[in-house]
Amino acid sequence: MANGARPPHGAWPPKDMSASHKVEAREVEIDGFHGLIAAACGNPAFLAVLTPPDAIWSRPGVAIMNEGRNRIGRLRLQTSSGAPPVDIVVKEFSSRGVNKLKSLILPSKAAKAWRGAVALAESGLGTALPVAFLARKKRGFVERSFFLSEGIKDATEVRELFRSLPASALEPLLAALAGFLSAGHARGILHRDLSDGNILVKKGPGGDFAFFLLDTNRIRLRRRIGALARAKNLIRLGIPASHRDFFLGQYFGAPPAAPVRLWYKFNKSAFTNYVALKRRLRLRKIARALGIQ
Repeated sequence: MANGARPPHGAWPPKDMSASHKVEAREVEIDGFHGLIAAACGNPAFLAVLTPPDAIWSRPGVAIMNEGRNRIGRLRLQTSSGAPPVDIVVKEFSSRGVNKLKSLILPSKAAKAWRGAVALAESGLGTALPVAFLARKKRGFVERSFFLSEGIKDATEVRELFRSLPASALEPLLAALAGFLSAGHARGILHRDLSDGNILVKKGPGGDFAFFLLDTNRIRLRRRIGALARAKNLIRLGIPASHRDFFLGQYFGAPPAAPVRLWYKFNKSAFTNYVALKRRLRLRKIARALGIQ
């Protein structure tokens, strides 16, 4: 791989680590919440935990993982009768400001997260398998919404490996990541927040890397994603500067043409400057204080 040769799309995903997964679901209504639940999740005890959905954070065993703009927690549940309990990640999306206005005409973020996860799973791309989404509206606005998915064991945010791996060990990781992302783009999968924190990675018994996309409410499906759009979609990744040319070569199968390379570098620089400015001005903190984010 040191010479820039990347395995063809057909080599991804590793046979023993990922496969397409057909997601069957059924419509549900629970205490004013409407949504979908995976057809396999029919255990009465599981449904009891979701009744009512907005009381889920007070259930025994819930561990809060994040209390930011969206609340995220984890609990262990038996989703289907006779099956062992599994870790379930619950994400409650905030509904205020601009997002609340959007909910008048657009699906809830929980519904988008479900659709994105289903698209990934059925395309054979790694993600947390969707379990359910539930949303409640009031006067036409989404008031509360939840997305539930299976937890992913023994996985690490890819950013941790970017920081910890020596330079010599980065190339196999970047080559595998490039193949994964290229395969996703080839299948029309566009993640609008393709950042290090939204990609988990773990190593299989054969040494292959498996990747999992999170924050699936940002997934969009496209018939075709052109080279410039692909390059721009990669700019949020914290690829070490010393390995960016290598990564792009792996992603495109050869060093990209000059316009594509320059487009990537221009957008990468603009995005880096934007993030630095936002941190200095604390724009996100101000937006939250004003209730517009």
